Amino acid sequence: MTEDVKRRTVLATGAAAAIVAPVAACGGTKSSGSASSSTESASGVKTAGTGGVLGRTSDIPVGGGTIFKDRKVVVTQPKEGDFKAFSAICTHLGCTVNNIANGTIDCPCHGSKFHIADGSVAHGPAKTPLPEESIKVEKNSIRLT
Repeated sequence: MTEDVKRRTVLATGAAAAIVAPVAACGGTKSSGSASSSTESASGVKTAGTGGVLGRTSDIPVGGGTIFKDRKVVVTQPKEGDFKAFSAICTHLGCTVNNIANGTIDCPCHGSKFHIADGSVAHGPAKTPLPEESIKVEKNSIRLT
């Protein structure tokens, strides 16, 4: 291999790594650990495939919500007894949301925030709302339908 070919190989490899690293970093998730946020079902209810139980209604605080990371779903309770569900995937660049506080569902990657009542954008850079997910509340359980 000539010096010129080695140099081009090193440059091409370095350029590819520079492109891949920031994109990969966006897809990560964090767990906030703060008392004001909800990140996973507190009851430890096992989830199933589509149509399976996500959790209990008692897992969803009024004025807040719970992120079911394994199902990529957020369930909120904006008002007592009013349950909503949205995708947990941020519409900006596909990161998983990681926090619910002060009436918003928050993305850790670029700071987008979505209203818990309807998934609409409260703060960008996201421009589109979180897609709604279909749930059914039966007695004290919440099912993804």
